[in-house]
Amino acid sequence: MCLLLLGCDVHPDAIWIIAANRDEFYDRPTASLQQWEDAPDIVAGRDLKEGGTWMGISRRGRFGALTNYRDPASLQPNAPSRGMLVHDFLVSDRHPKAYLEGLLSRMHRFNGFNLVVGDASGLFYLGNRCGSIQAIQPGWHALSNHCLDTPWPKTERALEGVQAVVQPNRGIDVQAIFDVLTDAEPAPDDRLPDTGVGREWERILSPIFIQSPSYGTRSSSVLVLNRRRQVFFWETTHQPTCQKTHPDAIVMYGPIHW
Repeated sequence: MCLLLLGCDVHPDAIWIIAANRDEFYDRPTASLQQWEDAPDIVAGRDLKEGGTWMGISRRGRFGALTNYRDPASLQPNAPSRGMLVHDFLVSDRHPKAYLEGLLSRMHRFNGFNLVVGDASGLFYLGNRCGSIQAIQPGWHALSNHCLDTPWPKTERALEGVQAVVQPNRGIDVQAIFDVLTDAEPAPDDRLPDTGVGREWERILSPIFIQSPSYGTRSSSVLVLNRRRQVFFWETTHQPTCQKTHPDAIVMYGPIHW
């Protein structure tokens, strides 16, 4: 996943408002949002190559999400799957902070990741290229392919967009949040980060919504945990056709009671 927006106590009706785009090569096999047959407590999309997920919830009241840390020079071809970090949290019983503490001694084995996990006690963050565990504070936060709250053009534009449509004096407009997630406006060249992939790919990867012949935004997700501890989880998948990407219908799971 390439973009994760976290709204904690930003609306009177919601404890969390979470929005995300998953970016991946189009030929990587993927299952869309569903209840897993082999782990019925989990509701998530699934990477069918390695078996993990980029974002999911457990019916027992657990949430996990992952983005990659972009640093091609440090990639280890035989590193374990980062998507299993989310899976392993969702099926565990450990407190979110304790789960992240258990990763500290072995997180160097993985390619770069940003991991957010949480339950009713709150949301916690660990990046294996970004230092110590953090409790995520109230307000809006953003993750792309660097550390939490790094001010990349993509994250700044996404935060500006979602804050404009999520207003405390209005109901939560899920479709408007999805509209933010499909913004394909690239960043200007003078604001592109340098992450080691070359200027052409920096341009391709700079929008909130990515499109290219081989790689792009595969799905968009919105999750809301309301004040009654009900979780609603929406996802739309995007099917590539030449250079354009067309969304499927939005699928919704919920309410799930935590």
